[in-house]
Amino acid sequence: MNFEYSDKTQELITRLEQFMDAHIYPAEAVYHRALKEAEDPWSTPAIMDELKEQARSAGLWNLFLPDEYGPWGAGLTNLEYAPLCEIMGRAPWAAEAFNCSAPDTGNMEVLAKYGSEQQKAQWLQPLLDGEIRSAFAMTEPAVASSDATNIETSIVRDGDDYIVNGRKWYISGAMNSRCKIMIVMGKTDPGAARHLQQSQILVPMDSAGVEVIRPMSVLGYLDQPVGHAELVFDNVRVPAANLILGEGRGFEIAQGRLGPGRIHHCMRLVGCAQRALELACKRVDERIAFGQPLSKNQSVREDIAKSFCDIEQARLLTLKAADKMDRYGNKVARDLIAAIKIVAPNMALQVIDRAIQMHGAGGLSDDFVLAEAFSYARTVRLADGPDQVHMMQLGRNLVKDINAA
Repeated sequence: MNFEYSDKTQELITRLEQFMDAHIYPAEAVYHRALKEAEDPWSTPAIMDELKEQARSAGLWNLFLPDEYGPWGAGLTNLEYAPLCEIMGRAPWAAEAFNCSAPDTGNMEVLAKYGSEQQKAQWLQPLLDGEIRSAFAMTEPAVASSDATNIETSIVRDGDDYIVNGRKWYISGAMNSRCKIMIVMGKTDPGAARHLQQSQILVPMDSAGVEVIRPMSVLGYLDQPVGHAELVFDNVRVPAANLILGEGRGFEIAQGRLGPGRIHHCMRLVGCAQRALELACKRVDERIAFGQPLSKNQSVREDIAKSFCDIEQARLLTLKAADKMDRYGNKVARDLIAAIKIVAPNMALQVIDRAIQMHGAGGLSDDFVLAEAFSYARTVRLADGPDQVHMMQLGRNLVKDINAA
């Protein structure tokens, strides 16, 4: 692969970095203060709407959506999008300003690729315009949801409708007051072949029988205003036209959705780690301990050097995976996608942890981005499949491929 970014990508990098400097970083304190002072913790702060309008006017909108999914995005490849996603990831909350935040990105990709014209008009267009938000409801408290075939939520045909029953939790985005639609994974035919039992269906948040039980915390964070909900579906009736693609296609849709989603998380985590390293470098040069700056200590220098190496390795693996996805498709690139999903969150945790240590007690506070970034990195070790599942599948594939050669 070519290690130099194209002129198109480099121009977008420059514009995005300028936007981050001019608008995102100065707004961080305003955004978080608004969340603390809000009467409704799940209401999006007004500053986000201002940033979204500015980003859209600057042509930095829907950058994640490639040409293959339609004319609504920037038409970038995974390799072209990678450095941009990394830059946005430097502030964990910032991607929404560019309409590039999970779970909306994955849901938009699903609707653009698999949705009917009616579904696109009703739900995709408002998502593309940033007018509403969405959730992807798959994980369940009663079963090991990393194996999607375990999902127990039922989707039963009843005339012109489907009836949904089940319980989900850690449904990211579902607490937000702007979340209007969920893509729900459930079983339409428990007697079918193992990977043909599941389907995905669109369920509006205001549907009768949808009950938000509670917001789920993540390492003590409620992640306002997005949140992670525990939900109950109690005889929720939705039109049959809300089924995506067809009965028994849910696992297929999930696999198509999670490939790009996994690597997007990795891109953002490289950005989180890079910013943590830069903050650490500034901190150790400013803080005096035992008569000299922390940067004079050998152990500090070693940790900074290790962090640099770790980030560069993860960045290159991310770019290699993105390049292979572009050239040969997600299925062929599955081993590299699994590898970077294993590597990037663990890398970010180590780099951010070192930066926290160099910041002392302040590193644990919300005065810096580090605690928030650490929570995000730890979450991604489970999101879109835990490390163990990716390692199990990657190891299986390597043994099979090498012995077949």
